[in-house]
Amino acid sequence: MNSIIKPLFLIVVAVAVLLTYSSAYIVDETEQVVITQFGRVVGQPITEPGLKFKLPFFQIANFFPNNLLTWDGDPGQVPTKDKTYIWVDTFARWKIVDPVKYFQTINNELAAIERLDDIIDPAMRNLVTSYPLVESVRNTDRPMDTFESVVDENRKRIQYKINLGRDEITKRIVKQAGEKLIQFGIELVDVKIKRINYIENVRQAVYNRMIAERNQIAEKYRAEGMGEASNIRGEKEKELQVIKSQAYKDAQKIKGDADATATKIYADAYGVDPDFYAFVKTMEVYKKTMKKDSTLILSTDSDFMKYFKGIER
Repeated sequence: MNSIIKPLFLIVVAVAVLLTYSSAYIVDETEQVVITQFGRVVGQPITEPGLKFKLPFFQIANFFPNNLLTWDGDPGQVPTKDKTYIWVDTFARWKIVDPVKYFQTINNELAAIERLDDIIDPAMRNLVTSYPLVESVRNTDRPMDTFESVVDENRKRIQYKINLGRDEITKRIVKQAGEKLIQFGIELVDVKIKRINYIENVRQAVYNRMIAERNQIAEKYRAEGMGEASNIRGEKEKELQVIKSQAYKDAQKIKGDADATATKIYADAYGVDPDFYAFVKTMEVYKKTMKKDSTLILSTDSDFMKYFKGIER
């Protein structure tokens, strides 16, 4: 009897474990589940995490992401309204808000990405093509500085007026594409323009034009700097000449005053003792004219040599 009960008990336990294993499943915080029975949806989608149960064998738990997902588009060539061809690279974030619709229409993430490609990319092209390039680049009418402003054919600075702006364009892309994704149980959270660039054959021409503009601006600054430097040097030269003139005037006045004082001293000395004054002045002349190697040819009665003859008493 025991030999029959024991194998039967093991069979029952094995069946119970198998039924429990096939009926229990765990829902993660980043998942949501749709239960199907023979391919048809049964009940409401399960979005709360935890341990859940279903009918074993007959029902299947289909798991789908419940968090934000990323769509990264391929860069594409797009003409703007002002006939400028650019490369536009965009990305988007989306999530599954109706897993039942998602299961019935798309069923897997790979198919969802393909559907997003078919909807977001045309919406982006439609919006970018409908406006000038500056609308996709700038957000506000903030005045452009010297290095941002654009020069037209007449070399005049252009200040564009932004009617829409980049942020509003992306919002309209979300609105236009999001309306078409609702039927698939997908909500388009946002779309961002990751990068905008000119196509290759336009890029070099733009670079050359930018270089020419920057060179022109640099030459303008150099000319203004050289003019300002000339003005500064002129002012300094003028100030220097005024200083020199004043200094020369003061020096000449000092010299004149000194000469007048010296003349007065000489005159006073001559008045006190004319002979001594004559002697001193003659000695000074000797000192200046008679050097070590000097040679003088004079007559014996020359007044120049009178003090060599002796002093009359």
